[in-house]
Amino acid sequence: MEITSERLIMRPLRVSDRTFFESLYTDSRVIRFCFDPPGPDEIEQKFQSRLYPWTSDSENWLCLVITKKTSGEPVGITGFFLQDGIAEVGFLLSAEHHGRQYGTESLKALIQWTVETCDITAFQAVVTAGNIASERVLEKCGFELIEVEPDAYMIGGKLYADHLYTLVF
Repeated sequence: MEITSERLIMRPLRVSDRTFFESLYTDSRVIRFCFDPPGPDEIEQKFQSRLYPWTSDSENWLCLVITKKTSGEPVGITGFFLQDGIAEVGFLLSAEHHGRQYGTESLKALIQWTVETCDITAFQAVVTAGNIASERVLEKCGFELIEVEPDAYMIGGKLYADHLYTLVF
């Protein structure tokens, strides 16, 4: 499996991506609006669960490493978890690659592939209040904010609202 866009290639996570995966989950610039820093055991559990081969019947995330076409350099991860016919999308981009539109480009390609290949036409995403960059990515990809759930998620001892977005074809 490989998904391509103008500048990017997305491919399944591999064992050799362990160091890059961990760097995303431990960089405060990447996770500050997503979750508290996970411990080593939690990172390992997340990594291992995302290595499983994915099918539309899977009970695990489809996790793809986003790489630059020209160099193969990893810039982030993206993917989704399928439940009741709805794909919940997620992405993390390395801080060095913020602001380059890689999030938007990779999510558009992932959605197109998912609609064409998996016959999935409903998507959702949950964004923590304050994560403006991620909200902009979702909006550029056609997602609409449908609900704000106050005090839904705690990061660093502070409660934040969850912003729920959907996209339906």
